[in-house]
Amino acid sequence: MEKNVSIVVPVFNEQKTISSVVEKIVALPFVHELVIVDDASTDGTAEVLKSLNHNKIRIFTHPENRGKTAAVVNALQHVTGAIVIIQDADLEYDPNEIEFLCDPIWRDQADVVYGSRFLVRKASHVLYFYHYVGNKIITFFSNIFTNKNMSDIETCYKVFRSFLLTQMPISSAGFGFEVEVTAKVSKTKARIYEAPISYHGRTYDQGKKISYKDGIYALWYILKYNLIVDAKTRSYINASNARLESQRALV
Repeated sequence: MEKNVSIVVPVFNEQKTISSVVEKIVALPFVHELVIVDDASTDGTAEVLKSLNHNKIRIFTHPENRGKTAAVVNALQHVTGAIVIIQDADLEYDPNEIEFLCDPIWRDQADVVYGSRFLVRKASHVLYFYHYVGNKIITFFSNIFTNKNMSDIETCYKVFRSFLLTQMPISSAGFGFEVEVTAKVSKTKARIYEAPISYHGRTYDQGKKISYKDGIYALWYILKYNLIVDAKTRSYINASNARLESQRALV
């Protein structure tokens, strides 16, 4: 499989870290493009983005804040690489581990890879116990409905064969992206893997944005996207399965 990877970066008020993230990503030889969506930042992030100059970078801007999911959906409309991965702009995740996450897809063992913070590869910043418990609860309830034995559905690092994500109908808001894509891709015949990653989590003082309200919404989204399969989702599942079967027949 051709090693051309599209990196999607949703950004909101990450003036201090976005340039470091971009520098690390563009240095990776297999990166085909970096698609950044600024979700109406107010802290100077837009000025930092304007100063970036690299032929792999494309930047889009929302006139008003619409949330992470909307920023990712916008970026996905512009993806052209064979593989796509989501990268947060806050340096909690190390871009140098992207190659490790893509490897199962390159070797045709997987179609989707989730980077798990609970299968620690190198190091993990010890932070909030209640976040850990909340993540485990959300993952547990998601697993009940998807019948997958995943350890970390809320991870940022999710790697997909691009068509599995760019063709997916996504309708959630805020941080609902994690739950929705997990529910929908689990309904396909995609081979889903997990791989351990390092995690350098931030405190709220350092800019962490997720809250308990996002956890409550996540539980609702688990029910919604696992129990309700609308016509667009059915069409996505059928089309994805047909393409996956076609690819495997060629191997």
